[in-house]
Amino acid sequence: MKKIFWLGVGITIGVIAARKIAAAQGAIGPEGLNRAVGRAADAVHDFADALRENMNERETDLRLALGVDQDPAGPRR
Repeated sequence: MKKIFWLGVGITIGVIAARKIAAAQGAIGPEGLNRAVGRAADAVHDFADALRENMNERETDLRLALGVDQDPAGPRR
């Protein structure tokens, strides 16, 4: 009974190790590199969009605070 238990444990460890190795090889190859670069490019693009949006919002706030632009909802002079 002990031998069957340890045989099962060994097979399980072998399957897990084989899956981890296959996943690592997939990440190292050209397809994995393309996925990683694509994810990085998407992250940079999303960051730049958020930065631009926040810069425009802050600039609008500053222009209104300094009186450079009139508030479109407020009275015009």
